[in-house]
Amino acid sequence: MTESYMENTASVEARQPSAPGNRALRGGATAVPFAIVVLIAAAVAGLSVFYLLKPQPLLVQGEVDATRFDIAARVDGRVKDVPVARGENVAAGAVLVSIDNPETVAKRDQMKAGKAVADAQLANVTAGTRPETVAARKAELSRAQANLVLAQKTFDRVRTLTEQGNAPQARLDQATDSLHESERAVDQAQSAYDQAVNGYTKEERNIAKANVEKAEADIRTVQSIIDQLVVQAPIASQVYQRNVEPGEYVAPGVPLMSLINLDDLWIHFDLREDLLKEVKVGDRFDVRIPALGDRKVTVAVKLIASKGEYVSWRATRATGDFDLRTFSVRAYPVQPVPELRPGMSAYLDWRSR
Repeated sequence: MTESYMENTASVEARQPSAPGNRALRGGATAVPFAIVVLIAAAVAGLSVFYLLKPQPLLVQGEVDATRFDIAARVDGRVKDVPVARGENVAAGAVLVSIDNPETVAKRDQMKAGKAVADAQLANVTAGTRPETVAARKAELSRAQANLVLAQKTFDRVRTLTEQGNAPQARLDQATDSLHESERAVDQAQSAYDQAVNGYTKEERNIAKANVEKAEADIRTVQSIIDQLVVQAPIASQVYQRNVEPGEYVAPGVPLMSLINLDDLWIHFDLREDLLKEVKVGDRFDVRIPALGDRKVTVAVKLIASKGEYVSWRATRATGDFDLRTFSVRAYPVQPVPELRPGMSAYLDWRSR
C-alpha cells in the first residue's frame, strides 16, 4: 500500500510543471490585457483632446424676406368688387378693388354743369354786344342829341326875351335847367353807345376766362377722386393678404390688400457686433434652405445696418465686459431662385462659410 501511494505521488509530480515555469506563464498572460487597456485609455484621451480643441460650429440663422406693399384707399365708399384672390399673381395696373361712391359721381356731374355755364358766359363776353343792342343805343343817342338841340334853341329865345324884358327870369331859369338836363342825357346816351360798340372790357374778359379755368379745375379734382375708386396694382406682384370683401365700407387710409414683390427677395440676418467685423458689402457665401431640401444658395451682402437695433441674447456684462448689440444684414441671391418664398429659414456655419 505504501509503494502504491508513492507511485501515484511520483506520477502526479511528473505531470505538473515546476514552480518557476508556472510563474512565467502567469506573468505573460497578465501583460496582454494590460496593454489593451493602456491603448484604449490613450485613444479615449486623444479623442477627448481632439474634440475639446476642435472649434465648435457657429450656426447663423436668417429668414427670407421680400418687399411688401400695403395698398390703401384714398377715398371712402362701399366695396363693389374684389376680382383677385389671395396668392394670385397680378400684373402691373391690374384692378385689385373697385369702390362705389355715388355722391362723388353726382358731384362731378354738377361740376360739369357749372363749367357749361362758365363757357357760355365766356362766349358771350368774347362775342361782344349784339347788333340789335348797338342799334338801340345809337337811336337813344340820336334822340338825346335832338332833345339837346331843341333845348338849346328854347334857351336862346327865352334869354333874348328876358333881356328885352318880354319874359320873366323864372322862365329863363327853367330853360337853363332843361338845357343842362339835355346835355347830361346826351352824355349818358353817348357812353351807352360807346359801351355797346366796344363790347366788354379786358377785365371782364379775364374774369370770364378765370371762371372757366376754375370750373375745369373743380372737375379735375373730382375726377381724381373718382379715379381712386378703382385701386390698381403698382407693379407685378403676388397677393399676400386680402382684407376686404364686396359690400364692406372702407375709409381713406385703411389697408385693402397686401402685395409681395417676389422679384425682390433677400435673406435677412441679425448678426452680433463681434461677428460684424468679418462682413463687408459685396461678400459672398453659401446658405442652405431647409424648405428646399437643404439646397445651397449663393448670396451677396448688399446692406449692413448703420446702427445696432437691439442687444443680442449674448450679454457679456456678467463677465465685466459690455452687452453685444445686433446689426441687420441683407444678402441677396446671386442667381434667381424661383422657389424661394418669404418666411423660409436659411442657415450657415459662420466659421466655415
